[in-house]
Amino acid sequence: MPEPFRNLTSRCVFVDRDHVDTDQIIPARFLTTTSRDGLGAHAFADWRGRPDCPLDAPGARDARILVGGANFGCGSSREHAVWALLDFGFRAVIAASFGDIFRRNAIENGLLPIQVAPGVVASLRSEPDVEVTVDLEANEVRVPGQDAIGFTVDSFGRHCLLQGVDTLGFLLEREDVIRAFEQARGDGGMA
Repeated sequence: MPEPFRNLTSRCVFVDRDHVDTDQIIPARFLTTTSRDGLGAHAFADWRGRPDCPLDAPGARDARILVGGANFGCGSSREHAVWALLDFGFRAVIAASFGDIFRRNAIENGLLPIQVAPGVVASLRSEPDVEVTVDLEANEVRVPGQDAIGFTVDSFGRHCLLQGVDTLGFLLEREDVIRAFEQARGDGGMA
């Protein structure tokens, strides 16, 4: 189960590219496990060691917010990409837009995807050392000296993130209600 997400204040790591696909986030050669543990070491593996790799920058290991461009997480449905980002230490990704499957996988696993206008991404990049606050309870991103930036997350996803549950956890919390419904219909309840 993911940890509940309410608010977070952190420096950011910036991926200055649009269309970062899931194979860039975690290359296919690392998809040999169903465990989430250790995948952070392989996040952006093909970029690591280059002078411009943002995850190798000083302070990147302490950052909990990743900022990307448009269409972040596009490509194949690769839950490992979200697991790698979480294992690296990220709890939120702010981007101009997301691949739909990545967005759903992120929410399901406790990583908050925040879609903002491209100008907001550019503004964040212009102040790379500032600490940003992500407040899911208020649906706001706050940057010192600026107006709060509103964002939306679908209500079910927001509920799951705030409570620290995935879809299965949500359903299991309602087992008594489901059982009562089935018994009222004459189905005899859950097996």
